[in-house]
Amino acid sequence: MMDQISLLNAIIDTAIDGIITIDSNGIVESINPSACSLFRYTPSEVIGNNISMLMPEPDRSRHDGYLHRYQKTGEPHIIGIGREVKGLRKDGSLFPFRLAVSEVQFHGRIIYTGFIHDLSREKDAEQQLKKYTNRLEHLVEERTLTLQSLIKQLQHAKEEVSNSLEKEKELNQLKSRFVSMASHEFRTPLSAIQLSASLIEKYNSQYGNDSISKHVSKIKSNVGNLTNILNDFLSLERLEAGKIETQISTFDIVKFAEEITEEMQMVAKQNQNIIYQHTGTKSKITTDLNLLKNCIVNLIGNAIKYSGENTFIEFNTEMLNKKCIIMIKDNGIGIPATEQKHLFEAFFRAHNTGSIPGTGLGLNIVDRYVQLMNGTISFESAENKGTTFTITLNHHEE
Repeated sequence: MMDQISLLNAIIDTAIDGIITIDSNGIVESINPSACSLFRYTPSEVIGNNISMLMPEPDRSRHDGYLHRYQKTGEPHIIGIGREVKGLRKDGSLFPFRLAVSEVQFHGRIIYTGFIHDLSREKDAEQQLKKYTNRLEHLVEERTLTLQSLIKQLQHAKEEVSNSLEKEKELNQLKSRFVSMASHEFRTPLSAIQLSASLIEKYNSQYGNDSISKHVSKIKSNVGNLTNILNDFLSLERLEAGKIETQISTFDIVKFAEEITEEMQMVAKQNQNIIYQHTGTKSKITTDLNLLKNCIVNLIGNAIKYSGENTFIEFNTEMLNKKCIIMIKDNGIGIPATEQKHLFEAFFRAHNTGSIPGTGLGLNIVDRYVQLMNGTISFESAENKGTTFTITLNHHEE
């Protein structure tokens, strides 16, 4: 029997949880080391005193009443299992613990045993979790408000963009109508001016007045420049409106190129020579003849414009591996390296073009025509050394 009591005392002394026993009057009879550590008392400071010394108010004042009331009711022996309460340490600080109280009959006496499980760590963890949760909720609320604000801003920006696009669309329609109207309206007086200049030139041939011939030549040259400008604007307007559709046909590229060479040679500068050459045994190509002619005329026209007198302009065509390669090379002013990336942009003109007339639309139109023919265009250029343009088109062998 003594060995069992010794074993029980050893278990109580080494228990992790605090264990306190009191008599029926609430007087502490025993307290284990864990309980002393929790309340920070020595056994002698607690044993013999009322258990209420370890309780904060209001439980401290009410404890005896709780105990007496229980003794009168005769309810089940288990007074409390897992009840969370506060403990009062010697230094006055409080800590949470879970209390389980059992009634034990021992040698005719009633002893109440309290089992105390410290909840400090759990409560601290709960507080930290609550703190983190509150912080997270606050952050979520902030982010939600920010997101709502961004959504409103985005919606506002979307409305502004939509309004801007609508206005831009209206402006483009007005611009297209104006360009179309102006271009057609200008053609009539330009044709009249061109005809009158030709008649003056004809009549002057009888008199041989060099001064008149010089001014007539200027009139015809400027009328030609203005006509080219109007043609560029009309082409751009038709491209923007999506009015240009490809008209596919099969034709002889050599005959086609020779005709263009002959036409362009007539407008070349003094002693400028356009040298045409074809490579390959085949010469049939299937594509849009008019679009291709516009592209080649534009590129050769630029070569004439930006090259000096007494120069050669190379114009080559080649049928190779189901592709037709068209190359126009000049020895003119070239394109500055820093500006080459903008070459195919509408209205772009390099800074070295000086007073040479032009709209900056020609290469943009050529690029878009080549795309309509499902081809590609590339170039190589060096300032003051010349430029080479290469158009590559797919073709189907017969």
